[in-house]
Amino acid sequence: MDFQAIVDGMVPMTCVVSVEKLDGDQYGEIRIVAGNRPYIDSIEKPAPGTEMLSQEFVPNSKYTRYLTRDLNFETACYRAAVQKKCLHSYAHPDRMEVWLNMNFLPLMADEGNLCYCLYMMEINFVPDSESMADLSEKTAAQVLNTCIKLRGTTDFKATMRDVIKDVRDLCDAEHCCILTVNEFFRSCAVLGEAFSADSKLLPMENYVDASFYDIAASWEGTIAGSNCLIVKNEQDMDVVKERNPVWHESLTSAGAYNIILFPLKSQGQLLGYMWAINYDATRAIEIKETLELTTFIVGSELGNFLLMDRLKILSSKDMLTGVNNRNEMNNYVEELCTANSNTHGPVGVIFADLNGLKRMNDEKGHNAGDNLLRDAAQALREVFDDGEIFRAGGDEFSIILSGIEEDVLQKKIEEVREACAHYDRLSFALGGATEPDSRNVRKALKNADVAMYEDKRRYYEAHPEERRGSTPKDNFLINYD
Repeated sequence: MDFQAIVDGMVPMTCVVSVEKLDGDQYGEIRIVAGNRPYIDSIEKPAPGTEMLSQEFVPNSKYTRYLTRDLNFETACYRAAVQKKCLHSYAHPDRMEVWLNMNFLPLMADEGNLCYCLYMMEINFVPDSESMADLSEKTAAQVLNTCIKLRGTTDFKATMRDVIKDVRDLCDAEHCCILTVNEFFRSCAVLGEAFSADSKLLPMENYVDASFYDIAASWEGTIAGSNCLIVKNEQDMDVVKERNPVWHESLTSAGAYNIILFPLKSQGQLLGYMWAINYDATRAIEIKETLELTTFIVGSELGNFLLMDRLKILSSKDMLTGVNNRNEMNNYVEELCTANSNTHGPVGVIFADLNGLKRMNDEKGHNAGDNLLRDAAQALREVFDDGEIFRAGGDEFSIILSGIEEDVLQKKIEEVREACAHYDRLSFALGGATEPDSRNVRKALKNADVAMYEDKRRYYEAHPEERRGSTPKDNFLINYD
């Protein structure tokens, strides 16, 4: 068969691919046999951002001459060339900032164990909504169901748990999971997971610890520039073993024999991953088609959720120390003062003002002062819950405690002093007060403030050297009246 004549008769970028058929549904070498001028130009005269590994087209070369080994491309070529299936895919490979509209068409030109197909490609530099929506009825229904759930939700996390159950059912998988990844904090968190009734796999909480981020960070290299990783069988698992032996060992020792792994992105930023373990590999193409669009939608919604979560954190958290900020404190005080409940228990307030922060800044610079503030917040965490601690401003922290009596409050103050001993040069001026009715929390604030300044006065009498550069300050936190 004259392959060159076939491709030359095609308008879009087209090449002929040969697949070496082996026993047991395995395959060997995959080669680009011939290409038309638009296809050859895509290699030798690429558009910016679409460069391949080689910019010289050599007929009958292995496809890995031009791009990193891609299991998804291999699967499509195998199904078209060997199994004689017509396939279509619209995907965004991570290796390029483009969308590829791809068709794989079988050719009746087999020669012994060599089977052939046509690979036709169109490049889009922006996603084409019509191509993305060109789905089977079953796939479209699944994706639409996900869209409706996400757009109508008032509880994003609960909805994501529902979505991952649907994904597990779609894949007929033993385990499915959505994992968020924070590249700045180098941390991971499980957003939702689902198991089959007979699964023996352990929940991800057994694996996700401080060191798990390093494993998650290795997945990008394992996907190797494709838009996802689809491992169907032992041959594919060998590729994972070659690229990522540590993760391969973790997977197989846990009982995984196949996996689909999709990155979740929004505006090019990696937000997490979705995966299915021990899924129905006979439906890999259908599952890939569905999850390509599902993860595109989930990534977009996850980006919006994390943005809102980030804005909420920025409005309520002190970015230096991680405790609640002054705005959150004022809101909480207002909530206590205006509560409508008929039962108002006691409330306690502790003011903790750092001693010697200005001197630390003067002597060692602001970085040293910032570290002292972080140590101060951590010492308070040894005694109180995060929700009870507020950085009211500057070097002053406040702690607001519900349902606490005076004797317990004074004991907590002593525990803070003991916690300070765990840190270098950390000392607080401390004052506390309680009120039997939480609606009088402002009175407790005022009395705790007075007690704190009395403690600071005693501290400076005992440490006159710390006075250098310090000046009395008026309380700026809240109107107590």
